[in-house]
Amino acid sequence: MDYNSLLRKKEFYQRYKSVLSDFIMQNYNQAFEIEYTHNSTAIEGNTVSLMETKVLLEDQISVGGKKLREIYEIVNHNKAFQYVKSCIYDGESLDEKRVKDMHAILMENIMIGGIYRNVDVYISGARHTPPSPNEAYKQVKNFYADLSYKTEMNGIELAAWTHAEFVKIHPFVDGNGRTSRLIMNYQLMLKGFLPISIAKESRLNYFDALESYAVDSDLKPFIDFIAALEEQRLDLYIRAIEQQQQNTQLSGHS
Repeated sequence: MDYNSLLRKKEFYQRYKSVLSDFIMQNYNQAFEIEYTHNSTAIEGNTVSLMETKVLLEDQISVGGKKLREIYEIVNHNKAFQYVKSCIYDGESLDEKRVKDMHAILMENIMIGGIYRNVDVYISGARHTPPSPNEAYKQVKNFYADLSYKTEMNGIELAAWTHAEFVKIHPFVDGNGRTSRLIMNYQLMLKGFLPISIAKESRLNYFDALESYAVDSDLKPFIDFIAALEEQRLDLYIRAIEQQQQNTQLSGHS
């Protein structure tokens, strides 16, 4: 990962994003949020399609033939992301209360959220087995303590570590994946980067990269995975900014 090149792109985006109209920004943000909610829930097995997710979130029309739980997962995920955005807007750093709040929002009408598990969990097909409840509780407390000491990490590395370490501990009975992806985006946005969405089609590469960390303590594959997605998102905005600048120049000459 060439972090400096990513930083230059981030700085360009931050400096010139104001040339994009509110309409374009709103359009891009809305498209991202629908895609992100769809992907993050689909990775966990939710069967609501991208178009159905759009209808649910934009038109607030329920989709037929889906389990109530799946509908709640979609609606709750979007609410949890709005909560993340409001925390970022207020400049609040990530801590235990916010993570528990996120999880509680994700689990609304499904189960009681924001409470750590007191049972063992197993991840089917994974080489890594999450720690027993007592050990998980200790590890999650260390995780929050470590959050403030990761100053040697750059923004992408910190986001990758936050996600990979949290999901390795698996502190909740359910919703660890969705929570991990939210706190990863929390860290990215706090550093001025754009939030990213991991496509459900990439889930095997995604799980492999996470497993490298959980089993071999190798974070690099996941850092590279996130950096590539961040670059794609920045490029999308940079192309729109450059197009807008070109249009302005042309209209100035006409």
